[in-house]
Amino acid sequence: MVQSFFWYDLETSSISPREGRIMQFAGQRTDLNLQLVGEPVNVLIKLSEDILPDPDAIMVTGITPQTTLQDGMTEVEFLKLFHEEVSTPGTIFVGYNTVRFDDEFMRFLHYRNFYDAYEWEWQDGKSRWDMLDVVRMTRALRPDGINWPMTDDGKPTNRLELITKLNGLDHDHAHDALNDVMASIAVANLIKTKQPKLFEYLLNLRDKKAVKKFLDENPTFIYSSGKYANETEKTAVARLVHVDDSKGAIVYDLRHDPTEFIGMSAEELADRWRYNKDADAPARLPAKTLKFNRCPALSLPGLIKEPAVQERLKTTPEAVQANLNKLAAAPEFLANMVKARDLLDDERGEHWKGEVADADAALYDGGFFDDNDKRLMSVVRAAEPKELGALQTDFHDVRLQTLLPRYKARNFPGQLTDEERAGWEQYRFHMLMEGGADSRMAKFMQRLGELAKTEAGAAKRFVLEELQLYAESIMPVLETDTDQ
Repeated sequence: MVQSFFWYDLETSSISPREGRIMQFAGQRTDLNLQLVGEPVNVLIKLSEDILPDPDAIMVTGITPQTTLQDGMTEVEFLKLFHEEVSTPGTIFVGYNTVRFDDEFMRFLHYRNFYDAYEWEWQDGKSRWDMLDVVRMTRALRPDGINWPMTDDGKPTNRLELITKLNGLDHDHAHDALNDVMASIAVANLIKTKQPKLFEYLLNLRDKKAVKKFLDENPTFIYSSGKYANETEKTAVARLVHVDDSKGAIVYDLRHDPTEFIGMSAEELADRWRYNKDADAPARLPAKTLKFNRCPALSLPGLIKEPAVQERLKTTPEAVQANLNKLAAAPEFLANMVKARDLLDDERGEHWKGEVADADAALYDGGFFDDNDKRLMSVVRAAEPKELGALQTDFHDVRLQTLLPRYKARNFPGQLTDEERAGWEQYRFHMLMEGGADSRMAKFMQRLGELAKTEAGAAKRFVLEELQLYAESIMPVLETDTDQ
């Protein structure tokens, strides 16, 4: 099987994959030497009339709902294109922060349209990777030959558009999906050229089995992650605390003396683990969860012996060893960290149980679909639009039964019967209008008014006007029976 990269990027209606939608998909295939293969893919996807985009997101991308409706394809049409031309055997899906952002939107897209949410990224020798953590580790460990940007206040930053600009790489239209794709390829080529061993090493470590093998062999390691501070190049020397195949591994940042935390209860540790923006808050527990399936950037701990690495990571082998010794002498502390993580996971689960009441957002709020439901999902995908309303779909999972009429309304609105149209309008009214001042429509209009006071320039004003016109055009009005 011939492997290739497919570099891709999305522009979306919001930052939430549960509630937002993909508005632009762009991608380019390359071989493993980063040579372009074939023509790029660059398509818009129609925003359905039950979705109001986040105005702030649209102000960044400039892609209005009207543009998607005029030039885009439905989600069903896009997924047909995606599975026929993009998701081919041996494809490595990759981009810049795709694992944590774009891949999530792709999972929800598949789920809403009766595809398995995960098979596209692993079946038939496919896999995924992410350049963002590769960039972070390169900057922390092997930065030579590359110009690295800083913010105006002197902090390291790895924003794609700044790396490309500082290194003379073409990236004229940041936040356009295709331009971001080509910029990601250019940055990858830069790292592959300047630091080829690190590039290949991290590429080969992307699989979760390889990650688990690495951790089995190296319980202490160097780890680059967005959870770590800019001042230490988003990189830490970490110690494996606990491994859970379903939840991932708990790791402790060895740059921090654990003395303050040893002796705390699990509840106290959980409280310290939570993120607190208050500058005067007590020190946060320097622990995090490492997910095996998120292509973590890991390296051998021996590199901490290099003076330049010590300077960038702001630690020394002696400090690391001293903190390792303290952890080894405190088994109860390590056990309480596991309990603390479980407490936080339970809290998050209860939060989503309370917040998620809609099937569209419920991908992770139920189990995997059984064989019966997977078979019926394929029946739905194969059905003609006019057949969808009469399908005998004995789904075991209520999420799928709820999604079916929405699937028809979003992708084949012209095929709705009068009864189905009335049900769709009822649903749209519920989603957009219910709640008065707290409704989605009211909050959308309020935000447009706020932006109108701060945004300047003809282009920005045009986008705001288009957003208002779009909201007015999809505003549902329920017909009610009146006595004659």
